[in-house]
Amino acid sequence: MISFPNAKINIGLNIVARRADGYHELETLFFPIGWKDALEFIENGTGKVTFANSGLAIDAPAEQNIVVKAYRLLAADFDLPGIDIHLHKAIPFGAGLGGGSADAAFMLKMLNSHFELQLNPVQLKSYALKLGADCSFFIDNRPSFASGIGEKLEPFLPSLKGIHLLLVKPPVGVGTKEAYARVVPHKPQHDLKTVLSDDVSMWKNRVVNDFEASVFLQFPVIGQIKDEIYRAGACYASMSGSGSSVFGFFHEKPNMARLNLPEGSVVWEERLDGE
Repeated sequence: MISFPNAKINIGLNIVARRADGYHELETLFFPIGWKDALEFIENGTGKVTFANSGLAIDAPAEQNIVVKAYRLLAADFDLPGIDIHLHKAIPFGAGLGGGSADAAFMLKMLNSHFELQLNPVQLKSYALKLGADCSFFIDNRPSFASGIGEKLEPFLPSLKGIHLLLVKPPVGVGTKEAYARVVPHKPQHDLKTVLSDDVSMWKNRVVNDFEASVFLQFPVIGQIKDEIYRAGACYASMSGSGSSVFGFFHEKPNMARLNLPEGSVVWEERLDGE
């Protein structure tokens, strides 16, 4: 069985409070995009699990990979046979694109479907949340306004039909724990839902990512990329999540010749669908 876990971007990200358990309360819009990994498994008849990886190298033992953890999570409650897993990794790490979370959620959905476990979306989200705060988003995998630690999801589709997305991942990565350690929770200046209901041309300086202030200080190249995207004509640009990628929305297909990007940057472009 094969699937193609996709990335997401965060449109706006307010860190509103730090909880007693160490997690942070946030507000953000998760928006799925077309940058994808490829995830496949086959039954092997051995009762064991194997993991292989191609594409971007994964510097971790197989048992620590999140797709294996997803299998183990379900195998603790269901009698699952052994499988061979292959993950072709294309979504970069430390980019704020949710690639690992997507892989985990898609593995849960594949196992549920292939082995007829009869888990409904609410149950799948409960399992997904045990693997990561944003994993549950990828169960429904549709534009959603998220609150809590990212697990409270409400369908929310901004008006982005026909908008061109340009996404730039520089040759640096930002660790999630490191980013959260430097951010200062505060009450947002603007109500994110209200502003997201406006036209995208009105989002600049109103739809903000609270990680930018500290991350740009530590990694100036990320802030410079955001400036470049605006100079290239974007109507809105932002860092995604707590990672190093920066995206811009354009009314017309962006002219890449106008962009001065760091050597080693990876670029993704697509035209968005929507209402």
